[in-house]
Amino acid sequence: MGVVNVTPDSFFAASRTVAADEAIARGHAHFLAGADVVDVGGESTRPRATSVPEREEMARVVPVVRELALDGPVSIDTQKESVARAAVAAGASVINDVSSTLVDVAGELGVGYVALHRQGDAATMQDRPTYEDVVVEVGDFLRRVAERARQVGVVQLWLDPGIGFGKTVAHNLALLAHCDYFVELAREYQAGVLIGASRKRFLEQLGRNTLGVNQRLEGSLASEAWVMVQGVSMVRVHDVREAVQLRELLTRPVGAVSS
Repeated sequence: MGVVNVTPDSFFAASRTVAADEAIARGHAHFLAGADVVDVGGESTRPRATSVPEREEMARVVPVVRELALDGPVSIDTQKESVARAAVAAGASVINDVSSTLVDVAGELGVGYVALHRQGDAATMQDRPTYEDVVVEVGDFLRRVAERARQVGVVQLWLDPGIGFGKTVAHNLALLAHCDYFVELAREYQAGVLIGASRKRFLEQLGRNTLGVNQRLEGSLASEAWVMVQGVSMVRVHDVREAVQLRELLTRPVGAVSS
């Protein structure tokens, strides 16, 4: 899943596209690089991000979705029902919902759905996130959403434990270490698991030196390799070409490389 941020304030500056034609070009490039889905968002969901009015968010994403849907599957990254409906009408086939409140809308519209766990909201989620057992608690939440998704007829479903959404570094690492738990949980509901670790802040503390967002490609790819091996079915990434190369390396049959 390749990221297209039609925003001026997403945490990774290189991913920001303010003009629609620039965002469309980014999405085209993602598809050409091998993305299976392009994820279009018009409101940053980073910590402390400012909410965007519905009309403004809709104006940002609908033209981009309409154009990119001619290339391939597009997901709309939104928490707002009106924006989700407008994007689906424009051609989006998946709702990627960090609030996990739009599951009934996805069922009604007959589109795929990504349910994400988040503790708090953008304003508060990184204040002091606490869990007794982050893996169990996140799993219980995703199970409840998955059950509702099946009740309302969602056919395509992905469960996202929400790396960086109300989690400390230790919480994020625990979720990654137990990806197999979420894969098994998802299988109970004939769903997949989606992981979005790309360029996120927890990666900055894992090397010998503090890593700025522009220095986190290697850590992102290492995280993506780990979750792919664990059976995760989708990774949400900023760097599509590199992630696709990684996937091809991991899935190439042994002995398939010619001399």
